Order: sequence, then structure tokens, then C-alpha cells
Amino acid sequence: MTQTIAPRVRTLVLLILAVAGALLAGAAPASAHAALTGSDPAQGAVVDTAPSQVSLTFSEPVAVGDDSVRVLDPKGERVDKGDPANPSGTTYSVPLVSGLPDGTYTVAYQVVSADSHPVAGAFTFSIGAPSETTVSVSAQGSDDGLVGWLYGFGRYVSYAGFVVLAGGAAFVLACWAPGARARAVQRLVVSGWLALTAATLGLLMLRGSYTTSGKIGDVFDLELLGDVLQTKTGAALVSRLLLLAAAALFIAVLFGAYARMADGGAPDHAAEGDGGSDGEGDGGEPDKRDLTFGLALGGTVVAAGLAASWAMSEHASQGLQAGVAMPVDVVHLLAVAAWLGGLAALLVALHRAPVETPVGRDAVRRFSRLAFGSVVALAVTGVYQSWRQLGSWSAFTDTRYGQLLLVKIALVAVMVAVAFLSRRWTQRLADARVSVATEEAARSEETERAEEAEEEKQQAGTAPAEASGTSAVSEAVEAAEAARASDAEKAEVGQDSVRAAQLARQRAATEAARQKRLRDADPNRFGLRRSVLAEAGVAVVLLAVTTVLTQTEPGRTEQDAKAAAASSSSSASTTGQGSGAVSLTMPFDTGGTNGKGVVSVDLDPAQAGDNALHVYVEGPDGTPVDVPEVKIALTLAAQDIGPLPVAPDHITTGHWSASTVQIPMAGDWKVEVTVRTSDIDQVTVSKNAQIG
Repeated sequence: MTQTIAPRVRTLVLLILAVAGALLAGAAPASAHAALTGSDPAQGAVVDTAPSQVSLTFSEPVAVGDDSVRVLDPKGERVDKGDPANPSGTTYSVPLVSGLPDGTYTVAYQVVSADSHPVAGAFTFSIGAPSETTVSVSAQGSDDGLVGWLYGFGRYVSYAGFVVLAGGAAFVLACWAPGARARAVQRLVVSGWLALTAATLGLLMLRGSYTTSGKIGDVFDLELLGDVLQTKTGAALVSRLLLLAAAALFIAVLFGAYARMADGGAPDHAAEGDGGSDGEGDGGEPDKRDLTFGLALGGTVVAAGLAASWAMSEHASQGLQAGVAMPVDVVHLLAVAAWLGGLAALLVALHRAPVETPVGRDAVRRFSRLAFGSVVALAVTGVYQSWRQLGSWSAFTDTRYGQLLLVKIALVAVMVAVAFLSRRWTQRLADARVSVATEEAARSEETERAEEAEEEKQQAGTAPAEASGTSAVSEAVEAAEAARASDAEKAEVGQDSVRAAQLARQRAATEAARQKRLRDADPNRFGLRRSVLAEAGVAVVLLAVTTVLTQTEPGRTEQDAKAAAASSSSSASTTGQGSGAVSLTMPFDTGGTNGKGVVSVDLDPAQAGDNALHVYVEGPDGTPVDVPEVKIALTLAAQDIGPLPVAPDHITTGHWSASTVQIPMAGDWKVEVTVRTSDIDQVTVSKNAQIG
């Protein structure tokens, strides 16, 4: 059974290392994007005169560059000038060239949010009336594609590496000192350091392309790398690398001097003893106590510094109560590392620890207390972070962030329940060992009493003299034979010392295998292994949910954006310039001289009730042209309504308008346009439009 479980254990450990987000086990540190909460002109608005600038308002401060905001005319030409300015708070504006003609304009933006993620988007507004536009802005931002995937993977690997590095070291120092000389635990902690270092270097190289072009070729652009080093995120990544150098020294001392001291502090068999030493001796040696204190203090400082490199560059450093949120974020990350990283180390130790120094009940109990303290810290910091990111109870169910957070809370509850089962198995293991020790003591006492009684009987002369003499002769003969056998064996060993050494190693391996079988056959230890394995499995699912959560917009921001969009839509509907305008373009050919062209019909706001209608007629070359007559008819065939005639008024060359077109109900309306180019040449073209 143990051989079957071992591959699963290795798989789970690899998953814990690979699943990003190893950040969390309680509520996750907030890491989400900024959102566009407003603009001037508003999205979809139709303004009478050309604005002098375009302003964008975000949910939090963002970083902007020279090309962060672009305004394009209907032909795709840029009409913005100058760099974006930040006149106040979270509003950013870009000036426009003067004298812009009527038509539909596209605003495309790409900025970097406070949590270091690029945020891209686009919207349109119109001057005078909506028109056709050739602009096609891709919805793919720089964080999509290969560079975005690599950057996201690097983030998750860095989180996992930090958890394994900090949590594994904490497990050795606080729970199980013999782990400092266990190869499996050493590999786990070193793997965490390597993963975090490699991921940090990768993030530093990818950062420039990630926030600008998204092209893989720009990863090695030294100019972009220089720009990254000037940003807050770049400084945080460099600081992390410097702290990792200090972490390397910490690991060297932990698995060097501390491991040798832990090895000499007590005999190996004390690891399973009742004194609670787990191989740590009496704990009173001054040198060992000083080294342990120094490692604990130095390790805590380095771990806190590494955690701060995330807090100072991501969402905690911006928004509501940043001065409180940053230290809370650091505590949260340290608690996550102590729990999940310690759990990974315990899992490895239970299955891969040397036979001579197995994980004892005292080590499991210490980790249980450490995990309980971590859960308490996670609960307190998680409640604060949830309030900071959600802002209201309704956000739990009305936003995706809140829904994911509810799933996460449920998984944490399951994980705590499984941890409680592990605690019960630990107690059973301890009770079983106490019972075995009691039985062995009783048998030893009975043996001693029997030997004492035999000695008294012999001293009292109860044995016959002849028997005594015979016994003495026999003993002398046996002693002589034993001496001869011993001399022969010594001679054989002296003749073939290599064979003797091999035999000794075989005996040691056989004994180690026997002890391992006995240890694995313990039902209480097997139950503890299974419960810890289940706890690690829940942790993998929890981290997967967290991975999605870290990429989700906070509930507070999502609700603010929805409220701003609703307010903008309501305002636009009140002014008759809503974002629901419909524009239909239909080519026509009357068959006569100059009978070809294009007719466009705009309905605003394309809702039941009063609507404004505009008709534009252009020749084959795109210039406005006048025709003798234009007529409109609206038909709702599904309800047998229409055709409803509309006679627009001629406004200017190629432009007709009707200000109060009554549309009785919503539906799929057929819009028919009759164009007459001469006394005898005319044609009727049509398209359907969804009203309401």
C-alpha cells in the first residue's frame, strides 16, 4: 500500500510547486485589475461639437506611457496629440487636434494597474452623428498570448517557490530538527529557492514586453529592461533577488552547521522517544540554542522581506487603507507559507524520512500548533482583505470575485476538518506507543524478577553439587569452543575484510528494511499519512481556485464600474444620445445616370418611443450628394405593424433628418429606404434593425 501511495505523494508535491498561487489558503491577497469607471465623452455618446480632449477615469491610479491612450478617426488616423496627463486623482486626459469633422471616433487605451497587470480596452463616441469606421481594435492585450501566459506562469511558480522555501524551513526549525539532515526535506527547500529565483529572473525579463507590445522578441530588449527597472514592480523584483541571496546563505547554515548540531544533540533513536525531543536533545546546549534563535530571527526577516516584495508592488500598496493593507498582506503570506509549505514538508517527511529518524508524534503536534496559529492569522487577515475588496455583503453573490471567495472559504473549511482528523491520528499514534512502552516495561520487570529468583535459588544450595560441577565443566567447555569459534571468525575476517564489510552493509540494509516494514505496518501511522495526503489534495484544489481569484477584478471595483456604466447610460438616454444607436448602411443602384451610391440610416436611441433619425447619401467616391427624394418606411412583420412612413427633412448636402420618429414597441424592425435619383429612376433597399 505504501508503494502505491508514494508516486501519488510525489505528484502532489509537484502540483503544489507548479500550481501558482500557492499564495493562499485563506482569503487570497488581493490581486486584481483596475477598471475604467468613466470617460468624457462617454462611451457611445453623440456630441454636437468636437471635444478638445478625451478623459478616462479608472478605479485606481494607473501607470501611463506615451501611447497609453490613442484616439482614432473613422479612417483609422490618430487625432490625439501630446502625452496623457493626470489632472487629478484617477483621471487621465489626452488632447485632440482641433476642427475634427463629424463621425465615429475610437478611443483605445492600454495602461498598467496598481497590481502590475496591464489593462486594455476600447470604446467609441461620435461627433454630430454616428458613421462608418474602418477601425478594428483587437480585444487582445499585451497580457494575452505567449508572453502573457509565461508571465502568469512565472507569477504562480514564484508564489509556490516562496511557500515551499519559507514553510519548509519553518517546519525544520519549529517542528522537526532532524529534517535538517534529511535529504528529501533538503531537496524540497532548495527546490523552492531555485523555483523562486528562476521565476523572479524570468518575470524581470518578461516585464517590459508584458506591459507594452506583448511580443516575445521584446523580452531581450535592454531598453525595455532599463525602463522596467525604473518602475515600482522592477524595484520589487530586484529587491527580491537580493533577498534570495541572503536566503541562500540561510539555507547553507540550516543544512550545514545546524544539521550537524542537530545530529549530535541526541541519539537518533530519540526521535521516536517520549521526551518530545524528536532528535533535538535536551535543548539546553547554549550553542545550539543560540544558533536556533539566530536562524529563526534571520529567516523571519528574510521571509518577511520576500513577502513585502509582493505587497509593495501589487494591489495592497494602492487603494483603501494602503498603510494597513501592506503589513496585513505580509502577515497573510507568511501564514500561508507556514501552513502550506509546512504541510508539503510534513508530507515529504512522512513518506521519505530515513528509517533511523522517522517523524515523531511531537513533530506532528508542533506542526499542528503552527498550522492552527496560521489559520487564525489567515482568518483575521482574510476578513480584512475581503472587506477591503468587496465592500458589501451583496458583492459575495453579485460579483465573480465574491463567488470565488465563497468557494475558497468552503475549501478552507474542508481543509481544516481534514487537519482535525490528522490531529486525531496523531493522538492515537501517541497512545499506541505509550501502550507498547508499558507492555515492554512490564515484560522487562518480569524477566528481572525471574533472574533474581534463580540467583537466590542457586545461592541457597538447592542445586546438587554434582550438577554444579557438571555445569561448571560444561560451561568451561562451551567457553573454550566459543573462544575457538571467535578466533576462527577473526581469522576469516582478517583474511577477507572486503567480504566482511559487504556483509555488514547487507545486514544493515536488511535491518533498515525490516524497521521500515514495521513502521509502515503501524495502522495509526498509515492513517496519519492518508489524512495528510488528503489535506494536501484539498490544498491543490484550493490553490487552483486561488489562481483564478488572483486574476479576477475585486467585487468593490466591479460594482463601482457597473454603477458608473449605468449612470452613464441613464444620462445618455435622458439627453437622447444613448449608446444604443443603430446605424445601417445600404448600397443602392437606381439604374440611371449617377444612380449608384450608399445610403446610411441612423436611429438614436433605437428604443421604443421617440427616436431621432438621420439619413446620409453618398456617391461612389464617398462624397455627400443630393437626390430628388428620400423616403423611409418601418415595418414590424411579427406584430403586423407597418409600414410606418417617415418623411425626413433635408438638412444639408446629402443629409436628411427627422427628430420625432415614433416606434411603438421593441422588436426586429425592417427599415426600407426609397432613393429617387431622377424623375423615373428610383430603388428601394432595406435592412433589419433590432429596436429596444
